[in-house]
Amino acid sequence: MASPSSLLLPIGASGKSLCSTHQGVSCEKFRGLVPRCSSLEAGVSRTRGCDNKTNLSLMKRRDMIGFVFGASTLLLNSYDANGAGMPQEEKPKLCDESCEKELENVPMMTTESGLQYKDIKVGTGPSPPIGFQVAANYVAMVPSGQIFDSSLEKGLPYLFRVGSGQVIKGLDEGILSMKVGGKRRLYIPGPLAFPKGLISAPGRPRVPPSSPVVFDVSLEYIPGLEIDED
Repeated sequence: MASPSSLLLPIGASGKSLCSTHQGVSCEKFRGLVPRCSSLEAGVSRTRGCDNKTNLSLMKRRDMIGFVFGASTLLLNSYDANGAGMPQEEKPKLCDESCEKELENVPMMTTESGLQYKDIKVGTGPSPPIGFQVAANYVAMVPSGQIFDSSLEKGLPYLFRVGSGQVIKGLDEGILSMKVGGKRRLYIPGPLAFPKGLISAPGRPRVPPSSPVVFDVSLEYIPGLEIDED
């Protein structure tokens, strides 16, 4: 079995090989060119093509090498595109096109920490007390809009104890002031995001250390917290 590097070499690059026929004719391979034959008979200097069987065998080999090399290049290019965060299909979102247009007219709120947010929908339920477990859906994006994580793709809300440091600071702070049933876009500055960053992966862009990120979040419910009814 040939090594991967040999697939990059032209046919005949490893040297000259000879074959003989019953007519006393030798075949020479010249670095991927169609084989030529030189007569061994005394006094004859003309050249001619090898027999059809030899030509066909070498052409098949050359076509196979080209196919393998082309397929390898295609796979590498596909992996690079995915690793750079170029999605192959539309991913589910918490804010669709009409939502995006409405957000343009929603005032931006800024907290003392530098966190900014816009309420897509204000909830009617209770706000979560610090240390309580919450169930939330989220779509995490880099500022360009490319998604690097999403609970919607997993099919279940994300459960964590709010205000306990189980998630990044910007997400903790942003959810604490929400109400159940609410939906919000968080513009999280670098110091409140991922200190070590996130490496790229197929379908996910790289998040540099302490760089700003955007989270769309919906607070679904607070397990164990009864809603008082008047």
